[in-house]
Amino acid sequence: MEYVGRVPAPPLDGFIDDIYCLSGVPRHRRMNVPPMPSAHLFLNLGEPARLWDSDPSVPSALLADGWFMGVWTRRFVVEYPAWVRLVGVHFKPWGLSPFVGMPVSELRNRWVPVDDVWRRSLDRIRNQLGDVASAVEAMRLVEAELRSRLAEARGLGLVHHVGRRLEVSHGAVPIGALADAAGVSGNHLAAQFKSHVGVTPKRVARIYRFARLILSVDALRPVDWSDLAHAAGYFDRAHFSREFKDFTGHTPTEYLALRRRFPADPGFPPDSGPMPAE
Repeated sequence: MEYVGRVPAPPLDGFIDDIYCLSGVPRHRRMNVPPMPSAHLFLNLGEPARLWDSDPSVPSALLADGWFMGVWTRRFVVEYPAWVRLVGVHFKPWGLSPFVGMPVSELRNRWVPVDDVWRRSLDRIRNQLGDVASAVEAMRLVEAELRSRLAEARGLGLVHHVGRRLEVSHGAVPIGALADAAGVSGNHLAAQFKSHVGVTPKRVARIYRFARLILSVDALRPVDWSDLAHAAGYFDRAHFSREFKDFTGHTPTEYLALRRRFPADPGFPPDSGPMPAE
């Protein structure tokens, strides 16, 4: 499967990590996706994909056209079709808010059809994308759509500022210190994050911390989990082990064995966090 991606031009780059295209036959049909510091938009131009929540009480969904996903605080499984063709957007955790015109909390841990958010827009967007052959042109069209939908979101400036501090520190800055530096109470900061991210800043920090850990694993070398966990800000080994199992479905030893069995493709970012679901 081919991956082509790019960072959008300002001001979108303050809200979006990258816009990308996936096309071709997937290496693995089922992928186990841990919580990562991002929200998503998928515009599907191929066959339907099926998604499973790690919460067994939530039914799976077969999604044919396009869907939004807010920040996830638990893992999920996606099953690609035999042939993939889609355009995706990785939003920063706070990045979805100015594009959707609805409480972002309604997208947390959910996949929501695009037309439920952008009313009666999906057919127009998919028709435009279906008329272009190149990934570069498809990404340009999606970038133009996003640019046209970028709107002011009251209170987002505070969340953006604090979110950037969490991003660059990989979640290692105490939330109380961030609230003090911003001149607001912890409760006010938490309320603004729930409004614009869907989760508290403490939860965002946890996800950034986990992402730093998981992306620092080099399966080609011996892995000292204690050193990696400490570097990522885990100072309680039992807490680290519990959170790792919650987020991946595996113990660290099981995860490393899986990573060595299915090494990531160099230069293929979607392989950096998700792992094949056996």
